[in-house]
Amino acid sequence: MSAGFALKFISGKYQGGEFPLRAEKQIVIGRSSELDMVLVEDMVSRKHAKITLQGGKITIEDLGSTNGTFVNGEKVKTSRIKEGDRILIGTSILKLVRQGANVPEMDDAVVKQKLEEVAIIQSAKQTKTAMTGKLEEVPLPDLLQLFHTSKKNGVLAVTNEHSGNIYLRQGKVYYCCIDDNHELGPQKSFNRIITWEQGDFELRPPDPQEFMVELDTSTEALLMDALRQLDEMKRIQSQLPAITSSLTLTMPMSAPLRDLTPDQLDVLQLVHNYGSFNGVLDHSPQDDLVVAEVMVDLIKKDYVRGG
Repeated sequence: MSAGFALKFISGKYQGGEFPLRAEKQIVIGRSSELDMVLVEDMVSRKHAKITLQGGKITIEDLGSTNGTFVNGEKVKTSRIKEGDRILIGTSILKLVRQGANVPEMDDAVVKQKLEEVAIIQSAKQTKTAMTGKLEEVPLPDLLQLFHTSKKNGVLAVTNEHSGNIYLRQGKVYYCCIDDNHELGPQKSFNRIITWEQGDFELRPPDPQEFMVELDTSTEALLMDALRQLDEMKRIQSQLPAITSSLTLTMPMSAPLRDLTPDQLDVLQLVHNYGSFNGVLDHSPQDDLVVAEVMVDLIKKDYVRGG
């Protein structure tokens, strides 16, 4: 059991590195240089937390740190942890992973040396205070929950083929945009970014600019609504045209316009004006899910045809 688990850094100075756990041994984490795992940064206390593998159980204990220890987004004093759990200490996120059976055991000096080698590589990629990682390692909802509980300030920059910014104030999401397109609105931008499952993230310093409209919903409520919309979109995905599809009004149109609701007429007008599913989504004031559900109905009733 002891050689079977490790703490993998998925963000922070040692991102990509691993710290193996050993049976009947405690790992003390903090700023102090004589500790087992040394994290030198302002948000980490001199002696911050302790991890113990004993009797097949792995536990983490906060040692009275100033900024707290978090497991899966919850601030903890003492907690049992299991494979896949994520621990936030300062700007480092560590994931408990299972190691392969043939991984050789290393002494403490070798472990620390390998972590420092990782740190040298990482230092060339990021600023000293940046918190970076990959969405494949920590999904956005989990990341935002961690930031919310630990009351982070800053701009969470997320990049794949697009660039998204989520603005945080004391852990609360107050604004969001994609590719600097503020016309989408913060709510729609947030709901779209939450669907991104691949890409890089970086928590940057707070941005002093002010916005005309701010989100006033709690982070938990934003996440719940975005994930609900994501589930509903997946349910109707097979009935929707591709995002880049061209759309046209059916000609001749035999279905009567008088049978349409105001929302359906609005979407029909957007099809006429922009001629693509992406254009309709971007220019509608409604949530993407509402537009998608209307689009499915318009296609079924032969008001709209996909190219």
